[in-house]
Amino acid sequence: MTTGEVVQRILKGYLKPHAWLIAAAILANALVAATTGVLPFLIDQTVERIFVQKQQEMLLLIPAAALAIQLLKAFATYGSNVVMNFVGQRMVSTVQTQLFSKLMTADLGWIQQTHSGRFISTFMTDVIRLRDATAQSIVNLTRHLLTLVVLIGYMYYLDWLMAVIATAVIPIAAILMRRLGRKTRKATNQGLEETGSLSTLISEALSGIRVVKAYGQEAHEIARARTVIDRVLDHMMSSIRAKAAASPITEALTGVGIAIVIGYAGMQAMNDAMTAGSFFGFMAAVMLAYQPLKAVANQQTLLQEGVAAASRVFPILDVEAKINDIAGAGELTVDDGEIKLEHVTFRYDDGTKALDDVNIHVPAGKTVALVGPSGAGKSTILNLVPRFYDVSDGAVLIDGQPIRSVTLSSLREASALVTQEPFLFDDTVRANIAYGMPDATDAAIEAAARHAAAHEFIMALPKGYNTLVGEAGLKLSGGQRQRIAIARAMLKNAPILLLDEATSALDTASELQVQNALQTLMRGRTTLVIAHRLSTIMHADNIYVIDQGRVLEQGTHQELVARGGLYAELSRSQFSAQNENLSLSAGAEI
Repeated sequence: MTTGEVVQRILKGYLKPHAWLIAAAILANALVAATTGVLPFLIDQTVERIFVQKQQEMLLLIPAAALAIQLLKAFATYGSNVVMNFVGQRMVSTVQTQLFSKLMTADLGWIQQTHSGRFISTFMTDVIRLRDATAQSIVNLTRHLLTLVVLIGYMYYLDWLMAVIATAVIPIAAILMRRLGRKTRKATNQGLEETGSLSTLISEALSGIRVVKAYGQEAHEIARARTVIDRVLDHMMSSIRAKAAASPITEALTGVGIAIVIGYAGMQAMNDAMTAGSFFGFMAAVMLAYQPLKAVANQQTLLQEGVAAASRVFPILDVEAKINDIAGAGELTVDDGEIKLEHVTFRYDDGTKALDDVNIHVPAGKTVALVGPSGAGKSTILNLVPRFYDVSDGAVLIDGQPIRSVTLSSLREASALVTQEPFLFDDTVRANIAYGMPDATDAAIEAAARHAAAHEFIMALPKGYNTLVGEAGLKLSGGQRQRIAIARAMLKNAPILLLDEATSALDTASELQVQNALQTLMRGRTTLVIAHRLSTIMHADNIYVIDQGRVLEQGTHQELVARGGLYAELSRSQFSAQNENLSLSAGAEI
């Protein structure tokens, strides 16, 4: 994005609602500029009236005027700063709310393709840089530019030729600042990208800290972090050097201007063409003008940092969800809960085909299982039912209604999902069970927990249902987290149940408890289940064997074993491995 595009979007989208506040800040800045412009005049009058003409009455009048002007300037500066920082902070709140809303409503596929650290960095770092660039630029640019206009006007009033000499450095400074601004923007953008990478690395390292320690890779992870941190440092130092160059360049140009002005003024004084008061007043205006000139130069680099941050924020806000309600979408009406996939084909964004002409029927109230090798397409099929993804061809129907023709809210309200790694929020047990059901009563929550075989272990926790489960539920065991997730699904009481390898990560004892809870949950519901352990789906009403995105075979457990195909091969492999493990265990006990 160009600087102009960024400024235009900020003005229209975020500053326009606060137009009257910004107008007040600009008015305050105009007052600051006007009071600053009066100071050279007061110095002129001090020299002429007090030092030259010895007017005693001016000894009180001029100091009093100077004090009044400075107090007025102080109040105007305070008001402008407070107002614009308020506007800037409101912009941060608005942008962060929009970003979070975008992430919550965006397509699951798009979110999964982007590192979480990138989002966190944008949410925290980039938005703050955007705020600083916006608030400070408006305050400082308007204040300093108006001050420059007033002071330059006064210089031209005193001596137009000296004013031309004094201001000749401004175009040169503008050209140099533009070049520095481009360097700052590039370095800042690279630094922000690396900051996002660092956020991702930290998130991964903390999430996988057990693996890091188990494999003794602490030093490796520290080295990885140090490499990224060094890259962040390099890019930020490039930005800092570019910003730091603005001040000495302006100082050097200022020195040239002042030297020429003094030389010219000296020649004028030699010829009695300039009074001492005019000279001191002009020099005061020059010195006061160069300060805002340096500030404007610094603001150019700050503005480019904001543009770099905006180039990371706005593309996220501009992402359009592909999975949304079509025009005229109606509410899903679930009478029986029958699910059909008819000639379904699915391709990823890169064109890779994951499913090819898949036909699956899940009768109302029945349990249908999906089995097959890893990467066969089972999870993709499951994700199509709640429209986490959309089919490329074919259709998914619930009770004869194409799910694309109904609202997403009504579709997802009709199903409950339990995954292999259930996610719990850093909240109480009660809040996690009632997630999505904020009006649930304590009795309903407890009943759901009892059905999920979770009530007893919950009551054994320090604060029972009010116990905090920790980040991602890490204060609970895997089996406990899974039963909380099942209780959540119980409470939702949806007619359709989606189970994604809900017991594959559990030990035998936990699996038995969770499996019993799942049997209670599945009773009377249309259930589509992905299973890694075939022992958990032996009693399914129908089993579809998926391989390379196609339905290879289907039938009951007994039918598929008798058929001698891939399912029979998987079954023999699993059960022989289980028998071997049992034999080893028995031998160890002897």
